[in-house]
Amino acid sequence: MDLINLRILDILDIVLVAFLLYYIYKLVKGTAAINIFIGIVIIYLVWKLTQFLAMEMLSSVLGEFIGVGMFALIVVFQQEIRKFLLMLGSTNFGRRRKFLKQLKFIRDTPEDSTTNVKAIIDACMNMSKTYTGALIVIKRNTSLDFVKTTGDSMDIVLNTPILESVFYKNSPLHDGAMIIEDNHIVATRAILPVSNENTMPLRFGLRHRAAVGITEKTDSLALVVSEETGRISYIKNGEFVIFKTEEELIEKIKRDLV
Repeated sequence: MDLINLRILDILDIVLVAFLLYYIYKLVKGTAAINIFIGIVIIYLVWKLTQFLAMEMLSSVLGEFIGVGMFALIVVFQQEIRKFLLMLGSTNFGRRRKFLKQLKFIRDTPEDSTTNVKAIIDACMNMSKTYTGALIVIKRNTSLDFVKTTGDSMDIVLNTPILESVFYKNSPLHDGAMIIEDNHIVATRAILPVSNENTMPLRFGLRHRAAVGITEKTDSLALVVSEETGRISYIKNGEFVIFKTEEELIEKIKRDLV
């Protein structure tokens, strides 16, 4: 009976470790931290191999590196750790989605996303042609209540004409960011935290810095239409996501929302 219990616990242990590694990979996927994560996994596997082969000196060196490296990991992955803690502490964590869905372990099909992504991109394309500046934030898991309260509360079903009218240059609502949740515009003129990243090119203005800032601190997605160039930027995890066509951008956002 003890052996049976031990085997069940071993299986549970393996599953939990696999789950943890999978979620860490999902957090850092698409960011510069992914290469660091892969390197750490390789070093850990080599360390375990040297232990198995009784290579005491190399095993000791790698063991010391792994032990000290834990402190370095906190610094390297501070943004990812912050997002994870923000997600756990989110006020709506258990309101509408189950735990496994929050962690993206079980993914729904793209049809489960209620946000009308095409309406958003169509509006961005139209504003791009007229050089109308815009900053749009799309909520995923992390609560955005701390930025919604800085703007004007709304409850409007999302559509292209409404979105364009909000950012019209003579509109009293065009300054600041628009917050979108579940296909509804829930706030306008919201003030976002600005990124302090010094490596951002000077051609990017305050809108882009705000978009990077909110996606660094939460798991939300951001779209920016430049008032100077008309260029559309898509930001996720504090990074600019490259896309070539309107259709490709729509598909990328749909995948990120489920």
